[in-house]
Amino acid sequence: MNEPEHIDLFVIGGGINGAGIARDAAGRGLKVVLCEKGDLAEGTSSRSGKLVHGGLRYLEYYEFRLVREALIEREVLLNAAPHIIWPMRFVLPHSPEDRPAWLVRLGLFLYDHLGGRKKLPGTRTLDLRRDPEGTPILDQYTRGFEYSDCWVDDARLVTLNAVGAAEKGAVVLTRSPAISARRENGAWTVTTKNSLTGETRTFRARCVVNCAGPWVSDVINRVAGSNSTRNVRLVKGSHIIVPKFWAGANAYLVQNHDKRVIFINPYEGDKALIGTTDIAYEGRAEDVSADESEIDYLLKAVNRYFKEKLRRQDVLHSFSGVRPLFDDGKGNPSAVTRDYVFDLDETGGAPLLNVFGGKITTFRELAERGMQRLRPIFPNMGDDWTEKAPLPGGDMPNADYETFANTLCDTYPWMPRKLVHHYGRLYGTRTKNVVAGASNLDSLGRHFGGQFYEAEARYLVASEWAETAEDILYRRTKHYLHLTEAKRAAFAVWFDTARLAAA
Repeated sequence: MNEPEHIDLFVIGGGINGAGIARDAAGRGLKVVLCEKGDLAEGTSSRSGKLVHGGLRYLEYYEFRLVREALIEREVLLNAAPHIIWPMRFVLPHSPEDRPAWLVRLGLFLYDHLGGRKKLPGTRTLDLRRDPEGTPILDQYTRGFEYSDCWVDDARLVTLNAVGAAEKGAVVLTRSPAISARRENGAWTVTTKNSLTGETRTFRARCVVNCAGPWVSDVINRVAGSNSTRNVRLVKGSHIIVPKFWAGANAYLVQNHDKRVIFINPYEGDKALIGTTDIAYEGRAEDVSADESEIDYLLKAVNRYFKEKLRRQDVLHSFSGVRPLFDDGKGNPSAVTRDYVFDLDETGGAPLLNVFGGKITTFRELAERGMQRLRPIFPNMGDDWTEKAPLPGGDMPNADYETFANTLCDTYPWMPRKLVHHYGRLYGTRTKNVVAGASNLDSLGRHFGGQFYEAEARYLVASEWAETAEDILYRRTKHYLHLTEAKRAAFAVWFDTARLAAA
């Protein structure tokens, strides 16, 4: 057996909560290891609605504290990562059949004022017969509202937290599940095994944090041999991607007959992301996919409001994620709280902190509060620090992406504006690392189509733990949406060959 490596904190799970906790802990001076059984953000954290938002609909369930905290975090994250998070205006056509106008107005008033909004514009009322935002909407809907929230590249948010953790000294192990974790003499002995190389590593950790998301109970029971009175409720949410069918940069939020709301958001320039469903899920989280009934549900919800009717053949892609919500006993999946709960098990003097629930918007606060729970275990660790700290690539003056993008265009006059925008949005101030040494398009290496060049692929392997073509095409970037099937296959062949040559 390998001689164990002695560390302070071992984090299981490379989704948004695990990456956030690893970064926070490493920045406090703790010796941290993060292990993930697959790729970073491979599960729920790359399959969200891609919004940093307060959760307007949660007001109906009287989740005022949760909404307030999320609204405050919305602005914190907007400052920390202006390259991958940006404001978006949402148009809500009013349907008197579903919710009265006074209730919608009240909800939007609270939404504007609960979280101390500073950067984002407030709500306004629309006349859909005259305002341009009403052009694609059916004539029967004459009144609407427009409010603010933020867009986020969810998978990149996870990766940037992992990069930030590594730069603070954390060890990040992808494709390395924890195959055993046992308490011994007041500490944890944790063993990981890399699923690609077979390499095992053993760590002696003062504390383990379980951020395994849908697999949190599996880690508690099977890996750690522990138990908890808390449970997660698995809820499936599916999305579809279609060609964008309206003009303008705004998104839409529509109310469906069952009281659920559906987001229709601009996506990757010329596409739209539509979701989500809320269905109780009992299968394996690894096997989740969008059912035809869910796709039909989303299409019908959109077609209820828009003049242009979407058909099944308009669906370019679909994806589905399993949300590991804390089980608060509510029957309706939509009513289950999106709040998070900590369960600290200190059996045998070897603490295990299990994290249940949570949402992308509040990950930073969750990490901070989780570390505060662990202060008695690590009394000499540093203070809270992440609220004012930019994420990697987000350190641009005044968190002003537009000014930064103009500077980037001046810095690389040989680069087409679309390519500058692609690099700027994904890598921010680290664009210089992606294109290091390049002075023209040819020096970026092989062109795989769209805005995808070899230099980016090599950067992602060297700096962001990308180990397969899918890691790059689907999670580190969204190039898969802009390449034909043949071009995606050609890149996969090149990648595998290049990786073998490098090995």
